[in-house]
Amino acid sequence: MSADDELLQAALDVRGNAHAPYSHFAVGAALRDEQGRIHAGCNVENAAYPQGLCAEAVALGRLVSDGGRRVTAVALVADGAAPLTPCGGCRQKLAEFGAADTQVLCANTAGERRWTTLGELLPAGFGADDLPARP
Repeated sequence: MSADDELLQAALDVRGNAHAPYSHFAVGAALRDEQGRIHAGCNVENAAYPQGLCAEAVALGRLVSDGGRRVTAVALVADGAAPLTPCGGCRQKLAEFGAADTQVLCANTAGERRWTTLGELLPAGFGADDLPARP
């Protein structure tokens, strides 16, 4: 199994654990860190809709909790007519831990894949370099 397939399989596997009783739209995300480890997460909905968590946010929480600090690749999968891309908020969250050239594999459950980068998903993004220097 290739590294890309391994990352996508982790996203597919965790997608089955999604808590999506309201939208019925299960999403799985998997992140590879700087040590080559995979951290996966699924979406977790809440009856108070804005309180839910996207799969990417859950995966990022796992990455940080496990001691990871950099995202080197992302895979995202859901059931849809076309491969899913991260929402705007998740693009910003991923950019905090990735770089413009971080590879993002977007896929659907029909097996379609689309490669992009964080830079393509979030052009002219806001990051730590945009904040004023601290003494």
